[in-house]
Amino acid sequence: MKSLKILVLMHGDLIPPGLELNESGEIITGPDPLADDKRLETPWTTESDVLIHLKAMGHRVRPLGIIGELKKIRESVEEYKPHIVFNLLEEFDGESLFDSHVVSYLELLHIPYTGNNPRGLILARDKALTKKILSYHRIKSAKFAVFPKNKKTKLPKNINYPLIVKCLDEDASLGLSKASVVHNEEKLKERVKFIHQKIGVDAIVEEFISGREFYIGVLGNYRMDILPVWEVFYENSESPEKEFYSRAAKWNEKYRDRKGIDSGKAKLSPELEKKIKDIARRTYKVLGLNGYARIDVRMDENENVYVIEANPNPNIAMDDEFAESSYATAQWDYHKILQKILNLGISWSKSD
Repeated sequence: MKSLKILVLMHGDLIPPGLELNESGEIITGPDPLADDKRLETPWTTESDVLIHLKAMGHRVRPLGIIGELKKIRESVEEYKPHIVFNLLEEFDGESLFDSHVVSYLELLHIPYTGNNPRGLILARDKALTKKILSYHRIKSAKFAVFPKNKKTKLPKNINYPLIVKCLDEDASLGLSKASVVHNEEKLKERVKFIHQKIGVDAIVEEFISGREFYIGVLGNYRMDILPVWEVFYENSESPEKEFYSRAAKWNEKYRDRKGIDSGKAKLSPELEKKIKDIARRTYKVLGLNGYARIDVRMDENENVYVIEANPNPNIAMDDEFAESSYATAQWDYHKILQKILNLGISWSKSD
């Protein structure tokens, strides 16, 4: 394996503490990420995993934290001359939709990068646009309506309660809680108002699909590796089919323990597993995604599968669903995932 010079791009507040750097700003050593007994609640877990393990793989690794400084990216690229930028940004200057602009900027600098291209990020970040594209290609998703800020919008008559209210273009379950599922107009208005005023973004309202929830990791540019179908389990819930992956369900240890939340390879018939994987593959393709992504779906009691959303550049912490699902695939480990992501980034730049 060739040793690469890698510039790891991340949010300025998420550079892990305890890193020892040389004069070139490259990592010499750092704390073992697994030694953190509160990994789940540590905001820089993914950044720490990626940095430390890229270094352990023999690569030269320099972290670069930014918030809203394009100049800083250009100066680092020109001075360090990395072989590739490992992109861990989920926002730029406080705007989640601006991550696509940063990737466009990297393309203008003619530097290879990991993860999704600008068009794929734009299409997938906008949940309403995603659904319109899926509908055109006859891929099922829940009926929806968009409630923009500062604009009165009525709920279409063909949408039925219960509904789930989300942010239109944010990820990481931002704004998702038990109160997100509403059963009447009064609660709907309350939750939409919360999204508008407390989070400050447009809201999307979808029919809530009761049933099982699955995650399918996909890696690839034009040819794809589909990872095993992963499922979230709620062992202590009386109605697991009504549960969903809220912010607390993802990041709150006490809540996870109380609900008995865990995840693992889904127990499905070969036919049903193939159906779900095919839907993930088609979704990835029609949205123009590349590099890596996670496709989230729910399946009702009649085995109808609905795409909930596509997540380009998902969390790749070593104990997150994306990485864990890859471990169930023929001798994959965390280093292989990272190297695969690097290889896909380099090959994508050569194909443009």
